[in-house]
Amino acid sequence: MAQETHGTKSRSGAKPQILVVVDDAAVSKLIKTYLEREGYGVVVAKTVGEMRAAVERAPVDMVILDVVLSDEDGWSALRWLRARHALPVIMLTGKAEPVDRAIGLELGADDYVAKPFDLSELLARMRTIQRRLDKVQAQPPTNRAEAIQFAGWTLDLVSQQLLSDAGERLHLTQAEYRILALLARNPRRVVSRDELTDATAGRDWEPFDRSIDVHISNLRRKIDPDPKQPSLIRTVRSAGYMFVPQGS
Repeated sequence: MAQETHGTKSRSGAKPQILVVVDDAAVSKLIKTYLEREGYGVVVAKTVGEMRAAVERAPVDMVILDVVLSDEDGWSALRWLRARHALPVIMLTGKAEPVDRAIGLELGADDYVAKPFDLSELLARMRTIQRRLDKVQAQPPTNRAEAIQFAGWTLDLVSQQLLSDAGERLHLTQAEYRILALLARNPRRVVSRDELTDATAGRDWEPFDRSIDVHISNLRRKIDPDPKQPSLIRTVRSAGYMFVPQGS
């Protein structure tokens, strides 16, 4: 009997191609076997050098990237990817190292999974990212009621894209998009940290979790005319954040 597969299709209609960058052979084999069973194509790299070669050699739809690698760390690998590609990246981080998660988000990771992790959790996060990519790839016509314009940008709520007035697409991670969409839908209203946390990846809040601060900082760097004196996304002390479209 043919085995049922559950992976979604890539842009070309073929299996989504996943690049797994893990230097532990047992772990990478486990991930590869599981994802292939779910209908994905999987390529494995043990080092950052192998990752770079794999990305340049053939199309990749998503990268699963370990922080700990033998030749370079995962941060330099993520910097290299972000300088050249808008590929979604899921980082594998140490459970006891929240700083790893913050660094990954600052550098543009789309999500993270803490080790040791359940393969079903990894798959669920991959599918969440893929659903958003599928919407972007469909690129339906923008309806004014489904787009928010502000300060030289247009946030398309259908395709989940942020476009400049010149028509250039700005890469947003999944969490950044969700936060910006929530803020933009509620202009000049204080949005609490709890609301923003609920709007991101559905994680439970953890003590000393800086992820919301990191996402806001990243958004300010990307869209605010002066991130050091933010006018679009303002901090409301002890309350949350407020989106001020005209910067006034």
